[in-house]
Amino acid sequence: MPDAAAEPGTAAARDAAEEKSAFSHPAVEPDSTAGYGDHPDQVIDFYAPRDGAGPGEAAPVVVVLHGGSWRAPYDRRHISPFAGFLARRGFAVASVEYRRGAAGAGAATDSGDPVAGRWPDTFDDVAAALDALPELVRHHLPRADARRMVLTGHSAGGHLALWAAARHLLPADAPWRTGRPAPLRGVVALAPIADFEVADKLGVCGGAARQLLGGGELFAERRPYADPALLLPTGIATTLVQGRADVDVPQAVAEAYADAAAKAGEVVGVTLLEDVGHYPLIDPAADACAVVAEEIAQLAW
Repeated sequence: MPDAAAEPGTAAARDAAEEKSAFSHPAVEPDSTAGYGDHPDQVIDFYAPRDGAGPGEAAPVVVVLHGGSWRAPYDRRHISPFAGFLARRGFAVASVEYRRGAAGAGAATDSGDPVAGRWPDTFDDVAAALDALPELVRHHLPRADARRMVLTGHSAGGHLALWAAARHLLPADAPWRTGRPAPLRGVVALAPIADFEVADKLGVCGGAARQLLGGGELFAERRPYADPALLLPTGIATTLVQGRADVDVPQAVAEAYADAAAKAGEVVGVTLLEDVGHYPLIDPAADACAVVAEEIAQLAW
């Protein structure tokens, strides 16, 4: 494989082409949408399974958390083709929206990029959505079995999936802490921002992890409440899927999380895909997307 660092022009061109392909698909409208709070962003889209489940057989639920560096311009619509793809594979899908970077004054960094995330709103929303899901699934996905639930998420959404599965390990004063592990079949995190220390050192997504936690001294102060690499072992089956050619969230971030898990006595699966960057993992036109579906199926069925 060509060294992306040695050929930055080639790597950037491939990344741009992969992003264009992933974002070229028309949005897939959900079968229904429900709120889990009063804010317009506190909603979940539901996609009923199209194929795969046998007659009378309830489908597992895949909870999708979209990426976009926790920034306001990126909402769940960009990942709706991926949600539709999973529904066609026989899964019941719940695609979660959540509050991202604030709009209006002060919503941009000095470089002009939108600010990443809101503290604590982003985490409030993901926790509330997961808590509300079993009841919402019963109403909106009658062919689904909420007892067979897998979390998946891409990039920043991969971080949120890992975090949501580790809420029972949060500090005792964390408002999102649960008394026991979530009843999940597993987590499949796609190119996740899984280790904030490594991501910050690499400047992943324009320093998005540091922005999410408020920057400055707040980054170190809040990491124990937000960094999946500090919330181990979860006791929940976890697989990371990572493109080796990813220049947005490099392989080193996933490897750092897997190393932290190993030090905590937990084995985390890492599926590395050759000649694959950041976006094919959620692109229904890419072979990598089928690999992702198989990884989810291994945990869900």
